[in-house]
Amino acid sequence: MARLTLEDVGALAGVSRSTVSRVINNAASVRPEVRARVEAVISQTGYVPNAAARSLVSNRTGVIGLVIPSHVSNLFEDPYFARLIQGVTSGAKQISSTLTLFLFESEEEEREVSPRVVESGFLDGVIVTATRPGNSLMRKIAATDLPLVAIGRPGIDGIPYVDVDNRAGAFRAAKFLREKNYVRCGFIGGPENTSTGEDRLAGFIDGLAEFGTALPNNLRAFGDFSEGSGYTAMSELLDHSPDAVFAASDGMALGAIRRIQDAGLSIPQDIAVIGFDGFTKAETAQPPLTTLRQPVSATGSKAVEMLHRILRDGSDSVQPEILPVELIHRASA
Repeated sequence: MARLTLEDVGALAGVSRSTVSRVINNAASVRPEVRARVEAVISQTGYVPNAAARSLVSNRTGVIGLVIPSHVSNLFEDPYFARLIQGVTSGAKQISSTLTLFLFESEEEEREVSPRVVESGFLDGVIVTATRPGNSLMRKIAATDLPLVAIGRPGIDGIPYVDVDNRAGAFRAAKFLREKNYVRCGFIGGPENTSTGEDRLAGFIDGLAEFGTALPNNLRAFGDFSEGSGYTAMSELLDHSPDAVFAASDGMALGAIRRIQDAGLSIPQDIAVIGFDGFTKAETAQPPLTTLRQPVSATGSKAVEMLHRILRDGSDSVQPEILPVELIHRASA
């Protein structure tokens, strides 16, 4: 027989999983009649919460997990993940928790190790980077009573998350280019199976549409957020003569700049370039890169704050948080 979860108990009692969690931990905010109903279901089913659920309010282990799913091959070279881990670490210190990092080399390793993440009992809660919408590991964690927060739009209903406003940022990039009278605007996107890739593409298309401009397929190319993939994607776009390009990461934008210059063209006189991230390399690029600066470190610390609120008050206490991005205008556009 499958092990009961908080959702199962909540469904039987007609309440949410967070209400069941508060009953288990004797939270004062639960009405007496609701508490009695939940306790009756627990008694009838013999439900026993795991160690993580029992520690939501008291007797916590003081350990939270940060899970970065598979296919992050350039993790320690990517300034995004360096800043994100820094932000999560800082947030964990603020709540006197220890951070444990879970990395996976492949989907197979993710499948093998994930039960230990979910069932270990030594984590108060877990933060998962939503590199792919509907990630199977995130689904497994969401089906348990282990408190969970996603960084990035998770693509699964009911999971609390923190994200930056990718769509509004990409919309702003398109608007900026059209206001500067660039007409043939190209796009270099991240993987289309990521929420970040989806949102930045959709935002850029919407921004162009505000000016009656479309984004034709021959002005779209895709990479993996790395500089090398931006160089390759720009090679595809050059055959179709864009006068401006928005790259969905600073890394890909820097690759695009290098490819444009290798073709003997000038930036921004021949082709303007905008990135998305706001990392240090954007400032020192030649020419300096116009970009959308996202608050990566703050995203990590906000995720910890959200997890802390869930541990204290239950998941009903939180709503998704979307952090704004800022256009930084430099010489590349």
